[in-house]
Amino acid sequence: MAAIPYGTDPVGAPLSAVLLHGRDRTPQEMIGVAERIGMPQMAWRALKAPGGSWYPGSFLAPLADNQPHLDQALAQVEAEVRTLEALGVPRRRIVLVGFSQGACVACEYVRRHPRRWGGLIAFTGGLFGPEGSVWDAPDRLAGSPVLLSNSDHDDWVPWPRTEETAAVFQRMGADVSLRLYPGRDHLVGDDEIDRARTLLRRALADLQALPALEEKS
Repeated sequence: MAAIPYGTDPVGAPLSAVLLHGRDRTPQEMIGVAERIGMPQMAWRALKAPGGSWYPGSFLAPLADNQPHLDQALAQVEAEVRTLEALGVPRRRIVLVGFSQGACVACEYVRRHPRRWGGLIAFTGGLFGPEGSVWDAPDRLAGSPVLLSNSDHDDWVPWPRTEETAAVFQRMGADVSLRLYPGRDHLVGDDEIDRARTLLRRALADLQALPALEEKS
């Protein structure tokens, strides 16, 4: 399923973002998040989950309970990343941005594809697996900027799982920012938008300072 484009064409854009919506939400809602962030120089690509859901159960269930849907969701993200690569966009210039279900898929994708990314922004998300899970955490994210945010009483994503996810990405070498919003509803708040914008601006500044040879690595 083709991504819905917003903003600048990826060819020539300094940074591209893959957007992943929540359960029973829409790509248009994530484009609305991109509009709120307000980075017109970026290329945004909003993916659509088949039937409006990336996986059927809780992300805290055993992995097998959400198969084959989880693998299919991750494959859809990988296909979009490869589409961007075919346009000349290296992974260092690609950011994954998700909300709720989409944030969980984005986190899991980055963990399974460890390298230097443009960034990961996970609004109310975390890694998959039941309580007590242990995740492989190879030290390969090489300073990739990561923003993880959540409420302290979210009905679908418990705060402790977001904390665990932050710890995993830190072990993997990411530059992690973790934000707790007491009492916040299941949404993307204005402060989260501000912090996402800050991460993206910093990513752009880092890329401008990056030697061309290193960027291609």
